[in-house]
Amino acid sequence: MTTDLSHYRFVAKALPNQGARPRELARTMPAHPLSYMELPHDPEYTLYNSRLTPEKLDTATDDEMYWAVRTNVIFRHTGELPIEISGPDAETLLNKVFTRSVSKVKPGRCSYQFACYHDGGMITDGVLLRLAEDRFWMAQADGDLFSWYKAHAQGLDVKIHDPNVWVSQIQGPRSLELLAAVLDGPMPNPFRYFDCAEVSIAGQTCWISRSGFTNELGWEVYLLPDTDIPAIGDKIMEIGAAFDILLTGTPVFRARRVEAGLLNAGSDFGAETTPFDAGLGGFVEFDDRDFVGRKALEAADKSCRTWGMRVTGGVAQLGRVMTIDGKPVGRACSSGYSPYQGCGVCIVRMDDPAQGPGTQVDVLCADGSTQSGELCTLPMYDADRLIPRGKLVNIPTKPNAD
Repeated sequence: MTTDLSHYRFVAKALPNQGARPRELARTMPAHPLSYMELPHDPEYTLYNSRLTPEKLDTATDDEMYWAVRTNVIFRHTGELPIEISGPDAETLLNKVFTRSVSKVKPGRCSYQFACYHDGGMITDGVLLRLAEDRFWMAQADGDLFSWYKAHAQGLDVKIHDPNVWVSQIQGPRSLELLAAVLDGPMPNPFRYFDCAEVSIAGQTCWISRSGFTNELGWEVYLLPDTDIPAIGDKIMEIGAAFDILLTGTPVFRARRVEAGLLNAGSDFGAETTPFDAGLGGFVEFDDRDFVGRKALEAADKSCRTWGMRVTGGVAQLGRVMTIDGKPVGRACSSGYSPYQGCGVCIVRMDDPAQGPGTQVDVLCADGSTQSGELCTLPMYDADRLIPRGKLVNIPTKPNAD
């Protein structure tokens, strides 16, 4: 008898290593250096860039984590993977690999970037930090860009390596107040959305950026090797106690990033989708660079197939679960429940680009029921992304089904 594996989830658990001999394969899923904070909270981990990141913690329910990032401040240790590209030809290499010009990015600034294959299919995305004229970190989502950099670096004076940097996120309306309280010195000036800066916390050097995966006000801290990383984490938690900071896992952003239209590599886009399919055509710049995939993207269909969807009375299963008159019409790529909107929320990719916002579909939900769904634009609200820029203080106190 076979078992339907879709009814199971697979996680990694932290177990005491009681005198066991070394295991050479353990390096394939290293833990974040601040994971000790999670151990008292019955953590369940998943792999992201071959790094462990908490999928579940008993610090709060999924809905409580959602409200914490919408109304207060959270602390989350991520599996983001910064790869360093440096040297005289670093900018040349990155302009060849990414669809968006890197030359426009000044030192101390960040840029959203993604790379494509030669046929226009997407590899993965991330946030590029320009630390200096000839030094960059690409904090990438899940996927392999390291080999892609190496493959296209022949003949260039460039160094590509893993600097062993780890990333944690501090997100929510009070996050910048907390930052000001934990820094050893004054706030960087300026510290605008997508700025980055070298700072000191608890006497330790680190980098911070005005970015995150929640579309809320927030910042990320880049933790460096050969520093006292626990001193930084402990100070954030110690000062954060006065802010009721909440240690969270990935559920904190699941519904929030879907509402915001922040796409997840591997589920919302991949090798079979172009940036235009994914609604990211605005990040493809047909300038004077000959970047990888340019010819294919110039010839590609420029239609968007990726939209949001609200589901009344349920949370959509993933996969080809949307139908019209009984016929499959697209794929639910990501889904969750929005406590704020009081409904299921999804990122979907449609077969027919003509089926966009306002389209009504039947949706197979996680509980086995079929519910009504309606496609919508992304973001689902805060269309101009004013909240993460600090230009709109939107702290909801109750659900808003409108």
